[in-house]
Amino acid sequence: MSNSAGTPAGPGRSHRWRPVRVLTAAVFALAGLIFVTSFNTAKGTNLRTDASLLRLSDLIEERSHKNAGLDESAAALRQRVDTLAARDDGSTKAQDERLRALEAAAGTTETSGPGLTVTLNDAPPNAQAAPGYPEPQANDLVIHQQDLQAVVNALWQGGAKGIKVMDQRLISTSAVRCVGNTLILQGRVYSPPYKITAVGDRDRLGKALADSPALQNYQLYVKAYGLGWKVDEHKAVTLPGYSGTVDLHYAKPVS
Repeated sequence: MSNSAGTPAGPGRSHRWRPVRVLTAAVFALAGLIFVTSFNTAKGTNLRTDASLLRLSDLIEERSHKNAGLDESAAALRQRVDTLAARDDGSTKAQDERLRALEAAAGTTETSGPGLTVTLNDAPPNAQAAPGYPEPQANDLVIHQQDLQAVVNALWQGGAKGIKVMDQRLISTSAVRCVGNTLILQGRVYSPPYKITAVGDRDRLGKALADSPALQNYQLYVKAYGLGWKVDEHKAVTLPGYSGTVDLHYAKPVS
């Protein structure tokens, strides 16, 4: 049944915005802003690309090489200073011997003698569990900081006169730290395989490695998943003196 020509089709319609419509419009506007921002940030590329990680890795590598060069420069300058100081320092022979003994204990001079090298490595690619062992998790297949530290601790326990990790001598303030599957030691970055060399009695050093509970546990992973473990003995090996800074850095309260 149609309405008469002079009768409105229904009640008058208000053009005022309801709260729900305002909220809906705001959500769509925010979504659009996010899409535009995302596009401008990515410049049309995948935001989950590894390019940023690669740039960070390149930066770390660059800084590592720079630190290595600075270490060499510092070592050369320290040698010049030591030469000038020894030329006319007014010390007695006994004092010089005492100084040399302290330098040897501090690890700032070369040391030589019999010793051994321990090599740790990640498991090979696509490593599988040996029969009777559960399937490995990602953390089971890589070298961790605790593994490196266990070797260093065992070698000190075995009476090592000096230790170097990779190409750097350890001193009392050295910290063996791992980030991911890379080693950061005194401002420089290393990837596996990791080599730890000690000077000392080879029998005592070997026994200390074998007696270490932490390394006995590590050997289970060597057997189960193929983590790398190798010990090479040396009749004679020379460790370099520590050449980095010996200044202590510590936190300071904000005044």
